Amino acid sequence: MTRLTDRFAALKAENRAALIPFIVAGDPDHATTFDILKGLPEAGADIIELGMPFSDPSADGPAIEKAAGRALKAGASMVRTLDLVRDFRKGDITTPIVLMGYFNPIMAYGIDAFVKDAVNAGADGLIIVDLPPEEDAELREPATAAGLSVIRLATPTSTDARLATILDGASGFVYYVSVAGVTGQKSAASTDIAAAVARIRAQSDLPVAVGFGIRTPEQAAEVAAHADAAVVGSAIVSRIEAGLDAAGKPEDGLVREVLGFVSGLKAGVARGRKP
Repeated sequence: MTRLTDRFAALKAENRAALIPFIVAGDPDHATTFDILKGLPEAGADIIELGMPFSDPSADGPAIEKAAGRALKAGASMVRTLDLVRDFRKGDITTPIVLMGYFNPIMAYGIDAFVKDAVNAGADGLIIVDLPPEEDAELREPATAAGLSVIRLATPTSTDARLATILDGASGFVYYVSVAGVTGQKSAASTDIAAAVARIRAQSDLPVAVGFGIRTPEQAAEVAAHADAAVVGSAIVSRIEAGLDAAGKPEDGLVREVLGFVSGLKAGVARGRKP
């Protein structure tokens, strides 16, 4: 058992869906990210996705792209991202953390060194959005051997045959990208989400998390009614941006505002799935 499997098993036993908030490591600065990160479990996060900043985030919309830019400008790096995980673990040994990002920074860090350092820091899984199943063995095999789940992405255009390829070797959960395009641009219809989740469940026992385009507690509730988890990224990152002053520095109350928004999303998830 891992922190991810433990958490999903506990949620399933209680007939609850998970809330998975996403933030970018180092946005708007290292200290503020850590304050948000350590407050997320109490605000309602069941699992946390921590973005690894990259200068060319091709799957992300403007909100997360700007967040990555802010983080890199403030000195974010892979080492500092893992420092955040390591420091979080000093106060929380149960909330799973999944690192989400792109393959280039991992290659630059060194695959074996990255896997070793991510595990030692306390990470639980990886979502590498630009690494297709056919080409991920050089990362997936050492990561899986070290205990990191490798979470694969399915999309509305994934055929049944493609799903079989995606699910072969996947672990932790399946991340269903509910809309075609980049993050934060539009939302999928509830009926479409229900049909997609059912199609994935027909081929896999892994939990299904749905993301991209969830911006409100009401939308989170609609997703929670069908899926095992709702992932919210751009809407949270936009709250961080809205809490910056003209110089890009965090204003008083930014952390409280962001965590309050996450609490609202958690309430939405709870309404969507009644225990």
